Amino acid sequence: QVQLVESGGGLVQPGESLRLSCAASRIIFKLYTMGWYRQAPGKQRELVATITNGGITNYADSMKGRFTISRDNAKNTLYLQMNSLKPEDTAVYYCHARPIGTQLNYWGQGIQVTVSS
Repeated sequence: QVQLVESGGGLVQPGESLRLSCAASRIIFKLYTMGWYRQAPGKQRELVATITNGGITNYADSMKGRFTISRDNAKNTLYLQMNSLKPEDTAVYYCHARPIGTQLNYWGQGIQVTVSS
C-alpha cells in the first residue's frame, strides 16, 4: 500500500517561510504525478500545486509566486516551499499521489500549517 508521510508543518508568523516534505514509500515514485492540496476549517480541500514525473508544475493562482513545488525522485520525496505566508494559508496540507495514466488517488494523513501573529 502506498504510504505518504508529510513533515515540516507548524506555527509561523505572517511573512515567514516553511518547507513541507512528503516521503513516499511502497511506490515507484517516478511513475507518479505528485501534488499538494490543503483544507482550511469549514472549507473544501483545494489544489495547491502539482508536479509531473518530468517536473512540469501547476499552481493554484493564489499560490503562484509564493509557493514552489519540487520533487527528488532519487529520494522519493516531494517538497513544498512556502514563502511570504499569510494567515489565509492556514490549513491542513495533504500530499497527493496519482499513478500516471490513472485516476487513482493516494493521500497522506495531512499536516497542520498555522500562520498567525
